[in-house]
Amino acid sequence: MNDKNMNEEKMNKARALYYAMFSRFFVFTIDNKRYFELIDFIDILRESPLDKSSALAFENIRAVVKSESNIAFMKEFDDIFHSPETQTVRTTASYYDEDIESGKKRIEMQNFLAKTKIRRDEKAYSDYEDHIGFIFSVMNELCELISEGEEQYKSTAHCIFEQILNEFVDKFSKELYEHENADIFKNVVVLLKSFIEFERVYLEVQTPLTEKSKPESKVKSDSLSDEEIARRERNRLLRQKGPKEEQSACPLDIAYDVEDDI
Repeated sequence: MNDKNMNEEKMNKARALYYAMFSRFFVFTIDNKRYFELIDFIDILRESPLDKSSALAFENIRAVVKSESNIAFMKEFDDIFHSPETQTVRTTASYYDEDIESGKKRIEMQNFLAKTKIRRDEKAYSDYEDHIGFIFSVMNELCELISEGEEQYKSTAHCIFEQILNEFVDKFSKELYEHENADIFKNVVVLLKSFIEFERVYLEVQTPLTEKSKPESKVKSDSLSDEEIARRERNRLLRQKGPKEEQSACPLDIAYDVEDDI
């Protein structure tokens, strides 16, 4: 193996570690094993942070995310993503693209996954394919495969980053950073922003144009308008029906051999 290939392998293994860490931050689970994996990833990656702000963020997170207890982390996670008493941060690409939970971006992700044997394990994972945690999990697996010499996965990983993650991650990060209960996750956003900027340079993907925040996304659950209630009911019905079939915006004509369910 020449030096270039060795550097590529190390780079993709490092990218896989970051995606694995973020998947543990954003996927809800009662499995303590994943919490301990999160701590391991933090401890590995904080040894070589991307920049000074990341170094400080790692230390701030580790000061609260304790090895002996996940209580502080899970309480904040619930307050931000599940609590009816606070503004809920939305986590799907479709929501930030169309203001619905099951839209075109979910279909695009399904189309990318159809080119592989990666599938969402519906029994263990209830969120949609364009959920940010699931996207991180898929990118983790693809980067691992690329690091092992499976270069045919480069196109898939590039398309998922460019067409899905890159399009909404800045909006998502802003909502998360500004959440009233964010403490650990404020520092997670610092890590995420540094990593996304690295990925944009590495993959040669431009930052998307920003749009003004939609005022309805700021409405709290205790002061919903009739229009907002109706919109949420439409979204619920859409989720029950599932998405219509549609062609991906970044089509690929190659088949892969990934064996894992996520």
